[in-house]
Amino acid sequence: MSKPYSPTAPDLPDLAELPRERLLRMHEAGREVLECRRVLTKAGLNIVGEVLRGQGTFYEFDHYPEGDVYDDETHSQYYYHSHREGSGEHGHFHTFLRHGGMPPDVAPVAYDGEESWPSGDEALAHLVAISMDPPGWPIGLFATNRWVTAETWYAAADVIEMLPSFAIDHANPSWPTNRWITAMLVLYGPYLEALLYQRDRVVAAWQQVHPGVDVYEDRNLEITGYLSISVEAQIADIEAALTANAA
Repeated sequence: MSKPYSPTAPDLPDLAELPRERLLRMHEAGREVLECRRVLTKAGLNIVGEVLRGQGTFYEFDHYPEGDVYDDETHSQYYYHSHREGSGEHGHFHTFLRHGGMPPDVAPVAYDGEESWPSGDEALAHLVAISMDPPGWPIGLFATNRWVTAETWYAAADVIEMLPSFAIDHANPSWPTNRWITAMLVLYGPYLEALLYQRDRVVAAWQQVHPGVDVYEDRNLEITGYLSISVEAQIADIEAALTANAA
């Protein structure tokens, strides 16, 4: 029996080497993330509490809010849940893009296993998970194996092409939380790309070591990569990169 995979942090890009226009978009997204926290904190609220409000008892593994959050114009989706006891987090957000929002040229990877993947108009791709601490502030980003979210599996390059399409542009269940999660995917965009490329490398390497096993359904391969984060530090790093970029 194989041992569970222990996720590591991906190799991250040098922010100073990114185009200035992208750095500016990331910086603006960082300001949006902080502003969403500010307006919630003024009312004694937080990002996570907004999706749990009115949902009754908080149960492990259940999706919050009930029925998930979905934007039928962008076909973006997310939910919050908890099941990683001892990880130091309260829970995490899973973010997705459904078929209607995907670029027309993407297609799932070839698969000859026995599991049924969502297909056609039901296809969906997991983008990233955002780990949250008990006070309701992000502490990490991670990518997962297919079975974790029951998604349709697309190559990392195709999922990266989907990232800019993610947006929750309505006020249910919370305007600040929806704006916050949309901005988070911009603020950390280059790092999400690194997590996704790492995901594919880990899956390919796992398959080589475990021939004959359906790698996408192997419960010993759950989280393919994890990155600890600090929003404030990320914004400071972007500002430093902008300064270096302008020199």
